[in-house]
Amino acid sequence: MSPVFVIGHRNPDTDSICSAICYADLKRKLTGEEYIACRAGHVNAETQFVLEHFGVEPPRYIASFEPRLSDVQYREVAGIDSEMSLRRAWDYMNENDIQTLAVVDEDRHLNGLLTLSDIARFYMEDQDANALAEAKTSYRNLVDVLDGTLVNGELEQPFEQGRVVVAAANPDVLEDYIAPNDMVILGNRYESQLCAIEMNAGCIIIGLGAKVSRTIRKLASENGVSIIATPLDTYTCAKVISQAVPVRHVMRRKGLITFEPEENVEDVKRTVSKKRIRYYPLLDEQGRYIGMFSQRNLLDLERPNVILVDHNERDQAAEGIRSTNIVEIIDHHRIDSVETSGPIYFRNQPLGCTATIITQMYHEKNIEIEPKIAGLLCSAILSDTLMFRSPTCTPLDRMAAEELAKIAGLNIREYASEMFRSSSRLRDRSMDELFHMDFKYFQVQDRKIAISQITSVSEDELSGIRDKMLEYMESCLKTSGLSMQFAMLTNIIEEKTELLYVGKGAQELVRMAFKKECGEHSVVLPGVVSRKKQMVTPLLGAMEEEAGL
Repeated sequence: MSPVFVIGHRNPDTDSICSAICYADLKRKLTGEEYIACRAGHVNAETQFVLEHFGVEPPRYIASFEPRLSDVQYREVAGIDSEMSLRRAWDYMNENDIQTLAVVDEDRHLNGLLTLSDIARFYMEDQDANALAEAKTSYRNLVDVLDGTLVNGELEQPFEQGRVVVAAANPDVLEDYIAPNDMVILGNRYESQLCAIEMNAGCIIIGLGAKVSRTIRKLASENGVSIIATPLDTYTCAKVISQAVPVRHVMRRKGLITFEPEENVEDVKRTVSKKRIRYYPLLDEQGRYIGMFSQRNLLDLERPNVILVDHNERDQAAEGIRSTNIVEIIDHHRIDSVETSGPIYFRNQPLGCTATIITQMYHEKNIEIEPKIAGLLCSAILSDTLMFRSPTCTPLDRMAAEELAKIAGLNIREYASEMFRSSSRLRDRSMDELFHMDFKYFQVQDRKIAISQITSVSEDELSGIRDKMLEYMESCLKTSGLSMQFAMLTNIIEEKTELLYVGKGAQELVRMAFKKECGEHSVVLPGVVSRKKQMVTPLLGAMEEEAGL
């Protein structure tokens, strides 16, 4: 069974990361199958502190679920050498049930492509008697396709001059047909063999399994004539000899369409849909051949199974979420716009933290919570509820955190203070990093806004970044595609937020939402510490009121 990816939202906070890790652990213990904890963004300082405290590696980073060619089940068919005969290339195609072969050099760099159609076209078209010489066909290939033996000559030497002549006439007539350097196909008649050597043929092919006399071998050697002995009759020799041509003579070199593993599957589909080509070579970053994929491989691509934790909004989900098969959602936020292809297990409870829900599920399934998992779950609850100060905190959150703290051996007050301090040192970070450390998008009709939250236990830290943050928000608003931007500077200890805002109509919107006189770009909101319950609801309500909804 393919693995299931358990992942939180973009710009993940401690709840998003810890819930993904712990829910993947629970699912593995329940099913015995593979569940992989993932993240859709970088780990912030607070979450890094938590993971290091409990000795847990950060989850796998997935920038996008948009399928890449590396996700496609391509054929790992080895490339062939350009000197391989068409006969052997044909056999290789049949053995691997593939109609296109990559022709590569010794370093696996692509030299050309050979298709079944190329072989058929060459074989069916009228080839003149000079075809073998034009292709500089090696005697090794000739001996191979004729199932013969090289009695005289060099295997690696190419046949470069002359025509192919079938010596069907009497010896006294052959003199009119054989020219110097020709390749002569004949039978066991001594006179014909002698005539071909006397006419300075380049090679004679003696068929019917006839023995080559010592005299003919001696004369051929003296006159530089190669001899191939074969058990085939004259007709069969004439029929198969063109199969000795090396693939380089037939392969396509120009206009080759190649792809790399990291290319987006949808982009590739658009490209190949306009072509009448069945197979395409896959090359690595150094241009080395990896394998071959077909248009059918693109259509048969399996969608990854995904479980969303701590979010259910498309805008908050990892890139390419539409390309996945969502099988579960565990969340504590409002229900929004994620769509699924069928009914799924969706658990949404009005609690302060997703980790509280997952703690309940451990108990419901009678799965013991080990200390490390308990520590992660407890950390998530303390973070999301701001150590029980947030109005989103419920008695169930507090009860779960206290129980988990005992299992993990934590003193809640001391540990939470240390955890919150780890995310401080705001002045050491760029405004871009701080703004995007914990922010979410929200939309009402065609108006889209972003709300960032920056928390600290120090009022000096928050006031120290205020002006720089406003300057940053103003500078990036025009290119953000947003109507307005908001930043909550939240003091956890004093339980208050200074709300910064930029954008046309932002001041009036905040005044309408909080029924409070506001400055041009900021307002202090005592008691406001929760974005979900105390910020999003009034702001979106005011936006809906303005829109007449």
